[in-house]
Amino acid sequence: MRFISGLQFRFRLIPFLATLVVMGIGLSLGQWQMRRADQKQAIEVKLEMRTKASVLAADALAGAAAELEFRHIRLQGEFLADWPLYLDNRPHQGHAGLYVLMPFRLTGSNQLVMVERGWTARDPHDRMRLPPLATPPGTVVIEGSLRRAPGHVLQLGQAPLLRPGAILQNLNLADFARASGLPVQSWLVEQTSETADRLVRDWPRPSGGIERHLGYAFQWYALAAMAAVFFCVTGLRRGKSASR
Repeated sequence: MRFISGLQFRFRLIPFLATLVVMGIGLSLGQWQMRRADQKQAIEVKLEMRTKASVLAADALAGAAAELEFRHIRLQGEFLADWPLYLDNRPHQGHAGLYVLMPFRLTGSNQLVMVERGWTARDPHDRMRLPPLATPPGTVVIEGSLRRAPGHVLQLGQAPLLRPGAILQNLNLADFARASGLPVQSWLVEQTSETADRLVRDWPRPSGGIERHLGYAFQWYALAAMAAVFFCVTGLRRGKSASR
């Protein structure tokens, strides 16, 4: 193939197919990152709207309706201190740590709600040693944000048995209800109020990372474009060399 300048382009099947593969991967992953950014943006809009709404009470909830997620809620009851759970691989400001979860029995009913109480650092010398946990006794009032499920991380190895004090990667509330015999609700509360327990409640924003997804999308799209340019440029160079 000859161009106006006298340069030649030699079409080569294998590099062409390799270029198509690289471009396909780049475009596909770029689109996936854009979809993730759109999802995070939708969550951000939902957060802004629902955090400005009035505070809910437990009796206003018939269930964990999706339209109530991220609403602020106030609960009165007591923690079941004999059933603490810990979610592993939850770093905070560069430090390894755990999220502390505990069932919370609502006053005047048998209703139980799982509460993500806060973050605590891990023992740097013994990962299986649990830090001391202070639990407020008796009836307390807590406030927090309604969530449909705790955050999910990559499961590493076999999940341990659900028992008091278990260190888990992830928690399914239905599995907990079956294992413990405790009728917890299908939603949980991410506690934001203080209860003098020295736990950190600087929760990550679920809509965080929009800019990161956009940056990754740009990199994948750039990879696809570079693959096309590289194929064309190397073809032109070889064509020019062949004409000497």
